[in-house]
Amino acid sequence: MNNTTISRIGTILYALVIGFFGVNHFLQGTGVQKQMPRFIPYSIFWVYLTGVLLIAAAIALLIGKYVRVAGLLLALFLILIVLTVHIPAMINGTGAEHVSIIVTNLVKDTGLAGAALIIAGRNSS
Repeated sequence: MNNTTISRIGTILYALVIGFFGVNHFLQGTGVQKQMPRFIPYSIFWVYLTGVLLIAAAIALLIGKYVRVAGLLLALFLILIVLTVHIPAMINGTGAEHVSIIVTNLVKDTGLAGAALIIAGRNSS
């Protein structure tokens, strides 16, 4: 299998994961809303908007259009989530079980941001 095929399979798998998270924003909207910082107004609106944007990014990656832009914007979004949601939650967290979940989400979103940058770097369309 050549590198192009391997990269495409990886991009498809990544897009399916991102699409899952986008759909999950609709299925678990109020649960996702509870994770948002209190300073963000109309939090449920932002939950659903980010769900739409995650699904749009997944579609772009799946069909191979605007892959670079989708990857860059997705990485930016995920890094913003790490900085505005996960790190403040870790600093303000209470209870070891919650800290474990927060750190897991922080590492997950950082890794997903890194993968989005790799995908963006390998695509010019």
